[in-house]
Amino acid sequence: MSDTPPPRSREALRHHYEVERELAARLRASTREERTALFGRLYGELFERVPDHPRHTRKGSETARRRGVQAQMRLLQGTLRPGQVFVEFAPGDGWLSNAVAATAAQVYAIDISDQRDLSTPLPANVRHVVYDGYHVDLPDACADVVFSYQFLEHLHPDDVAPHFELVRRLLKPGGCYVFDTPHRYSGPHDISRHFGDRLDGFHFQEWTHRDMRRLLRAHGFSEARVFRMGRPQTGLFNVLVDGLEWLLQPLPHRWRRRLCGRLFPSVAMVAVKDSAPA
Repeated sequence: MSDTPPPRSREALRHHYEVERELAARLRASTREERTALFGRLYGELFERVPDHPRHTRKGSETARRRGVQAQMRLLQGTLRPGQVFVEFAPGDGWLSNAVAATAAQVYAIDISDQRDLSTPLPANVRHVVYDGYHVDLPDACADVVFSYQFLEHLHPDDVAPHFELVRRLLKPGGCYVFDTPHRYSGPHDISRHFGDRLDGFHFQEWTHRDMRRLLRAHGFSEARVFRMGRPQTGLFNVLVDGLEWLLQPLPHRWRRRLCGRLFPSVAMVAVKDSAPA
């Protein structure tokens, strides 16, 4: 029997869209102080008011969980080595952190609320850290690798810079930030995609590789490698990706979206913290 959830009706998608758009508007208009409490509360309200939200319907799917962990582990191949310290932002049910713990010296799983799968024992070298979205009680330069998956797009625009500053603080010189976030050209990737081309839901921004390189340089990352074909690419490949984005930029959004569904589903990169003092 398949554990894939059934397709959602147009009415269910519309209901989800209207609820998420309403809640996202409240979050967009919030102050930094308000957001420390609003994040968890508004997401909780979304899941309560949208009972068929994919977060619920995929929760019990063992196949989806295994595939998700495998996909994320592939992003870490060649970057995360045995015996290192690993930090994950927005670990969700914690399956990836638990998998990494098998070879890591220490794992810190950082989230705005405790969403762990409590049926799975927490490995001794995994510490779950609940934070307010800005401050983490961990020492500077404690991590070899920081990781996030489908997380950056949920950050309020005013919180993007503080997040990258936090990641840079946690990383050792020469350490890496590995992340995967939806690509703007193939989006929107939230519930908005069913009703238009504008981000109205809990994805507050989606980036291109070129956007992300500029952001990373501004926050002290000396190198940003595109993750493609099973590994981080260097040199000319990165130039080609940026050039292709530049060529596609003038196209109408609907054409770009159609062309980039497979070409640019996401921005997956490995960013290296500058080893020189800030």
